[in-house]
Amino acid sequence: MEAASEAGPELAAALGALQRELPGPLPEPYTSEVCPRLAPWVAALGATLSRGVFLLIDYGLPRAEYYHPQRREGTLRCHFRQRAHDDPYTNLGLQDITAWVDFTAVAEAAVAVDLTVAGFATQAAFLLALGIEEEVARAPDGTERARLAGEAQRLLMPGEMGEVFKVMALSRGYPLPLMGMALQDLRRLL
Repeated sequence: MEAASEAGPELAAALGALQRELPGPLPEPYTSEVCPRLAPWVAALGATLSRGVFLLIDYGLPRAEYYHPQRREGTLRCHFRQRAHDDPYTNLGLQDITAWVDFTAVAEAAVAVDLTVAGFATQAAFLLALGIEEEVARAPDGTERARLAGEAQRLLMPGEMGEVFKVMALSRGYPLPLMGMALQDLRRLL
C-alpha cells in the first residue's frame, strides 16, 4: 500500500538542490524522479578510466526538459511482456521498472570527477554519423536489406527510439574527435 511520508535527509537535500537549479517552482501536484546515487556511480566509473571514452546511451533529457512544468507525471515506466504501463505495484518482481536519465546531472557529476563531456546527441544523429545507412546498404540481398532497414527505422525515427534515446560521451585524456558526435552537438542544452 502506498503512503505519503517525509523525504529523508539525502532525498530532501537532492530535491532542494534540484529546485534551486530550476527556473521556477514546479506546479502542484508534480511527480518526478531524482537519483541521489548518480554522482557516486559516475565517480566510480571515472575512477576506472585513466584514458578513454565512456558512452552512455539511455532514455533521457537535459534537466530543463526533464523537470519541465508540463512533465507533471514524471518518467517512471513499467514494462511487462512487451507492454508499457505506469503502475509499479502490478506484476511485482516480474516487470522492469525504469525512469529516464537527467543528463544534466550526469554531466555535472562527470565534470566533478574531472571527466570531459565530449559529446551529447540523439541516438539518431549518433547512428547516422557512424554510418548506419551505409551499413544497411551493404546487406547482401534485398531481403536482408529490408530487414535491416526496418531495424534501423526503429533506432532512428523520432516516434521510435531516435530522439528519446540520447548518447553522452564522457572522456579523460582522449583528444581525438568522436565520429559519432560529428552531426550533432547538444551539450549547450545541458
